[in-house]
Amino acid sequence: MSVTTPNNDATAPRTLAAAGLPRRVRKALESALALVSAELDNYLGAMLDEFEQELFRLADRARNPGSESNFVQALRTFRLNRSDLVPQLMLELEASLATLRAPPAAQGKASVREAGSHLLLTLVEDAAMDEDGILREIASRQEGRATLAMHLLGQRFGVLAGSPAIDAARLPLGPQSVCRALRTASRALDIGVESRELLFRLFDRMVMGHYAPVLEKLDAALDREGVLPGLTYVPMRVRATAREQAHEAAANAAPGQAASRPRARGTGEAAQGAPGPAAGAGRPAGNGERGSPAVDGRSTGHADAGAAHGHGTGATHADLQRPHTGWMAETSSAFENSDEQADYQALQQLMAGRRALIGKLRPGQAASAAPPLSTDDVFRALGTLQAAPEASPRNLMDIRQSLLAQARQKRGKGASLSQRDNDTFELLHMLYGQLEGEISRDAPASALLRRLQLPLLRVALQDPAFFVRAAHPARQLLNTVAETAAKWLDKDDFDPQLLPPLQQAVSHVIDKYDGDDAVFEDSNRALQAHLQAQVRRAEMLERRHVEAARGKEKLEVAKLRAGKALADMLGDQRIPKFSRALLNQAWADVLTLTLLRQGEDSQEWQGQLDATRRIIQACGHGADAADPALATHVEGALSQVGYHAEEAAIIANRLTSSRSDEDDPASRTELAMKLKARTRLGEDSARARRPDLPPRTPEEQARYEQLRVMPFGTFIEFVTNQQGDVVRRRLSWFSPVTDNALFVNQRGQRVGEHSLDALARMIVADQARIVTAERGRLVDRAWQAAMRTLRSFAGRGDAPAITGDGLP
Repeated sequence: MSVTTPNNDATAPRTLAAAGLPRRVRKALESALALVSAELDNYLGAMLDEFEQELFRLADRARNPGSESNFVQALRTFRLNRSDLVPQLMLELEASLATLRAPPAAQGKASVREAGSHLLLTLVEDAAMDEDGILREIASRQEGRATLAMHLLGQRFGVLAGSPAIDAARLPLGPQSVCRALRTASRALDIGVESRELLFRLFDRMVMGHYAPVLEKLDAALDREGVLPGLTYVPMRVRATAREQAHEAAANAAPGQAASRPRARGTGEAAQGAPGPAAGAGRPAGNGERGSPAVDGRSTGHADAGAAHGHGTGATHADLQRPHTGWMAETSSAFENSDEQADYQALQQLMAGRRALIGKLRPGQAASAAPPLSTDDVFRALGTLQAAPEASPRNLMDIRQSLLAQARQKRGKGASLSQRDNDTFELLHMLYGQLEGEISRDAPASALLRRLQLPLLRVALQDPAFFVRAAHPARQLLNTVAETAAKWLDKDDFDPQLLPPLQQAVSHVIDKYDGDDAVFEDSNRALQAHLQAQVRRAEMLERRHVEAARGKEKLEVAKLRAGKALADMLGDQRIPKFSRALLNQAWADVLTLTLLRQGEDSQEWQGQLDATRRIIQACGHGADAADPALATHVEGALSQVGYHAEEAAIIANRLTSSRSDEDDPASRTELAMKLKARTRLGEDSARARRPDLPPRTPEEQARYEQLRVMPFGTFIEFVTNQQGDVVRRRLSWFSPVTDNALFVNQRGQRVGEHSLDALARMIVADQARIVTAERGRLVDRAWQAAMRTLRSFAGRGDAPAITGDGLP
């Protein structure tokens, strides 16, 4: 069901009072609506304020009069109708609650009758399809973030509806329902398609980004109302005998057909009939299944067709090559829709190929005869190490040796790890090895990355999704900590105020994690609150710098228009050379300032143009004596652009008379020297000193054209030394008029400007590169490097990515 499918039954009740619901049901629904209304009110108000500001900004920077007119009209209409949006949205949400007990079949028949009455097939407008896609994306993303709450709410609303559990498409007050309500309510604003899409994007970022906690509060409120009180989600645990049967079945399987299922939480072997990572992706993730990413040793080393050819990935090549615009450690949803089961199976095949190659290189090395530890024993032993006081930093191989030594000491005989658990150690060790090459060892957060090793190892032993799901909470926390220590951060990019929240998040995981992924979610939630506050500060600072840069652009545009107007009036008229120089410098500044402040349609601008004509006439054909009225006007105008009274009087006297260049050469030379030393209005001395460069090559021209259509906010990495170290900068804004591009750092601080021409040449010379989505997240990039290493072991260097994030 589409998120934009309305209720087509015209007779359906629109209010809870008219729905004829039982008193207790109506009371529970009224409380639910009041809670959602109160929670969303502030977010919706902030969204509307930001939407108004964004329309103003878009109108201000529009590149053609048509676009500017459209945005100005949208802004005017929005200001008239903005007060209608929130009430209409709440009415739509109430209507969705009022039809809770309407039978789905009846609604479907109403839709068919309505469709059949037209007796025609029509094409859906592209704009409607785009809006539908945007809203569907918003809803699905929020459903993925609140899986457990959605599951429990489906059960509770099913009780209120007197029906089985309600799915996400029909769940009242669910993400799809809210998106439907917004689309209907947005019609009250009477704005165009482009403006509506902007509104939906802001709604996603400023409202729905906070909706997962609202769903959790709603679930708690219904629990207090007595709707299935005490309802929770507890996964099925597989008995030990079943585990043993599953292990025996896997051992007897034919080569290439061995079971590749994740294990149930707390088990050491595969659970018979248990679903793979993908199968469980849509279910609640509270205390859900754990499994192992380990590899079955009897695989042939060839992944199945779907995984081997990249069918399991959720992102297209275009998605991967789009510019990366997210701030440091911001969560990304670009690669959440992957086939985890296919990725998991392909990962198994790669590990099998690695073992096969190592076996060929070490033919005399026999497998360990020591009995393997169960995953439960390994998990508990690692928990003991995790709870121990911090010692000197150790890598994962040291931890493995320490674990086996403790087991030998405790049992009195040798011990080993199962193949699956050993693979988990190896994979995480490879990931950490790649991360070590991406982070700065002297960064404040680098020690926190090492402290996370044990909790992450325990997660990976129990949950195979850690390796194949980009949105896994443990992987997100790892990425956040790693990115705050990344090598591409400059010394001023890291905010010292972020270090205490990072330390608290890591300490919370170390102290509390004992198998429940919710601990990572709690740490992520607390840390993201601090990160979002930092992002808001950075964006606010960035906006100030952008507004200043736009002001400079307006000055440059005014300067160009004023210069053209003056050149048109001068034409081929014969006036003294020095008088022409004064016109092109001193008086041109006057015209520029007037045009900038008053605009082309103002009386002041027309007055200055008239004065210019009189000046040109006086210089070319006037009397030797200056026109007193015109000289007074010119002197006053020059004083407004910063000329001292004495200089202004001399220049005004020159511009309002026809004195030749030979008259009083000493005073003329002195005035010329003063003008040469003077900085003109809006003059960029650094830009004026730039040397003329040769024409761009075809490759440089292609890069230049690419940069001119690059979205604002794109990150670009600049090479800083001969060793290849880079620093990442954000392209906040560029001017199509001046060709200047503004760059800020991760904290929104201005770090410099480059021309797009120079930037294109730097990219071609490998001194800069555009950061794409595939290189955006540090952990995903490190994981891809680890996978390339695995593929080289398996002799499959051209195989596709295996991550769940779709990176090649």
